[in-house]
Amino acid sequence: MFKGRDVLMIHDLHRQGLSIRQIARRSGHDRKTVRKYIKAGLEPPLYGPRDPRPSILDSYKAYIDGQLSATPGLTASRLLREIRELGYAGGATTVKDFVREIRPTPPTVFERRFETRPGQQAQVDFAHFRLCFTDEPSQARVIWLFSMVLGFSRHLFARFVPGQGLDEVVRCHLSAFDDFGGVPRQILYDRMKTAVIGEDPEGQVIFNRTLVDLACHHGFTPKACKPYRAKTKGKVERPFRYIRQDFFEGRSFRNLDDLNRQLRDWLDQVANLRVHGTTGRVVAEAFAAEKPALLAPPAIPFRSVLKLERRITKDGMVSLGGNLYSVPDGTRRRPVEVQVLATEIRILEAGHLIAVHPVLAGRGGRALLPGHRRSPTAEGQRSGLSGPLLRPGEAVLQRPLDVYDRVAQALAGRSS
Repeated sequence: MFKGRDVLMIHDLHRQGLSIRQIARRSGHDRKTVRKYIKAGLEPPLYGPRDPRPSILDSYKAYIDGQLSATPGLTASRLLREIRELGYAGGATTVKDFVREIRPTPPTVFERRFETRPGQQAQVDFAHFRLCFTDEPSQARVIWLFSMVLGFSRHLFARFVPGQGLDEVVRCHLSAFDDFGGVPRQILYDRMKTAVIGEDPEGQVIFNRTLVDLACHHGFTPKACKPYRAKTKGKVERPFRYIRQDFFEGRSFRNLDDLNRQLRDWLDQVANLRVHGTTGRVVAEAFAAEKPALLAPPAIPFRSVLKLERRITKDGMVSLGGNLYSVPDGTRRRPVEVQVLATEIRILEAGHLIAVHPVLAGRGGRALLPGHRRSPTAEGQRSGLSGPLLRPGEAVLQRPLDVYDRVAQALAGRSS
């Protein structure tokens, strides 16, 4: 192909005084071509577009174009099947290239950012983290981060918990309300099972009964995200990455209590004092403006009860949430009722309250209340002995060893 540099070379050799024959020999072009470009000047040759070559797809392009105009989402594979039924005998790549070329470009849809009034909304979600506590370095654990973010100020409450059980969800809500000093009017949830049970035949969301009780008690309205619209919870999902990168990674933690202690310090000293990247406001200052708009917390504490049935282990314990809670010695009924409240565990036997425990944090804990295990003396009495082996102040009688020898000889003579 004749290129612009060839024209420049021809003119340069011509200025040096070379003949047409010599220029043709050096440039590799025909003498007529050399003479034409010397006469034309320095303008490079212009080439027009080539006429398109006929394609086996030409007879079907109008059909494909019409189908995509009516339904832009049709796949190239489907269109290939359709035109093959019309007689197309070519390959799939030709069809895919043509579809890619003419498919209508969908209009750009920008994400809509919405802001809420002070005290209007908070958003809740969970994220899972994997780590090894230094107290148990050989055991990898999965723990969950509960987060609640106020929509106006972006004030953040977060706590690591061992699971996503309903009792943990309720306790985290109460702790968040305590941290805020009030209650938002609406709380937005993802469709996590502890919040949303499902939908009724009319498409209305069915919330967990205990969550509804919690909402009624505190005056907030629960709201669920639409399916597959997780971006509506952006205010609470973005902080998970922030917490992971700015707080969690590169640190070590002894146990769950130590992890939450460090998290609390980071929230107070870093996260809730920063200038928020979206709002441009200092979170603490915006929270000070939002706090008066929150609903006042109720005067009566929330006492909703989750009732479960558990069996007593052989060592007199009840297992709940990965922890063990004691029952008194003498408890006869193997299955007992366990009532899980926000801050305590209540154990009942045949309707009678027999133990009240504070809720243990984490997993693997063991709560043994004073008085739940009898002394060895009491154990002897329960086994059938008439009284204690020794009376108070009584000492063990010391005998010489020859006494035992004489007793042994007497017993041997009697047996013979």
